Amino acid sequence: MTSPDDMPDSRPRFAARFEDRMHRRRAKQAIKRGKTPSVIPYIGYGTTEWVRVLGRVLYLRPDTSEHSRFRPDVQEVSRVRGWRTFTSVYVPYQRITVLVDGVPTAEVVADRGGVIDSIVRVSLAPGWHTVTLQVSEEEAAHAPVKVMDSASQLGVLSDVDDTVLITALPKPFVAAWNSFVLDETARRATPGMPVLYDRLARRHKGSPFIYLSTGAWNAAPALSRFLARNLYPMGPLLLTDWGPTHDRWFRSGREHKQRELKRLAREFPDVRWIMFGDDGQHDEALYAEFARDHPENVAAVAIRQLSVGQAVLAGGRSKAKQQKDASGVPWVYGPDGATLSEELTKLGLL
Repeated sequence: MTSPDDMPDSRPRFAARFEDRMHRRRAKQAIKRGKTPSVIPYIGYGTTEWVRVLGRVLYLRPDTSEHSRFRPDVQEVSRVRGWRTFTSVYVPYQRITVLVDGVPTAEVVADRGGVIDSIVRVSLAPGWHTVTLQVSEEEAAHAPVKVMDSASQLGVLSDVDDTVLITALPKPFVAAWNSFVLDETARRATPGMPVLYDRLARRHKGSPFIYLSTGAWNAAPALSRFLARNLYPMGPLLLTDWGPTHDRWFRSGREHKQRELKRLAREFPDVRWIMFGDDGQHDEALYAEFARDHPENVAAVAIRQLSVGQAVLAGGRSKAKQQKDASGVPWVYGPDGATLSEELTKLGLL
């Protein structure tokens, strides 16, 4: 006899169906107001044989300032509260034509949440290229894509919240205020981190910078503008969708990061990553697991300590030694970019 615990939970499936119904209503209203499918492109990455194309399709009003709010490459944006980026209406299953450096290359399809995340086969030289995502001949958008040099052996992978951007995520109400209420231009960079990343980019020219976060795709344009405004090296954002699926209420941010880390290990087996995170959520556990499973893909792990008490140098050294003993990978701790720079210099990475 099947116990209640063994029976499938229909509640997440109901939530997904309810979300779909609400979305259909909002989509009809958007179309009545004259909005049409528009592509919001995100920075991609790849190799000389393929590129990962990223973006999202939203209903937006043509030729209005609304486009600027969702364009990651537009810095001159009027005051925008964080919550406004979560009110957009996405276009599911939209077909998109992909052009690489102006050449028609492939056709891809957005997912249920309007997100474009597809591998396109190409033959490209290392460096920056331009991907064009086109809904129609009139509606097209462009985004840079970084093609890695096969000779590159070092990359930088960074968390976002409380690593490069101060959000106080361990404090839910503060995090909500910072993310949804504050004007996006009021957000502050973590002290010393832009300088540290710039030094790494200069020391290891051509190395990729990838920003991995549990944040929603809705926040991608604002995060891209934040990174550019604070002079962080340009690189793709790997975000997720917060909505319900057919088997759970909310997607797991932890599983999202695990999945992306494993993917990067497969895609770039010869690259060793300097992995940046903080000790406020689950970065330490995720990076420790990845370092144990893929020590050949990790050059070092750098953890920003959120509280002053935890930033005592002796304590940081002790914890770093424990992590290194478990994985063989060097770990460094510090409360800001300046301290982490000193520790990475000792390892010969700066």
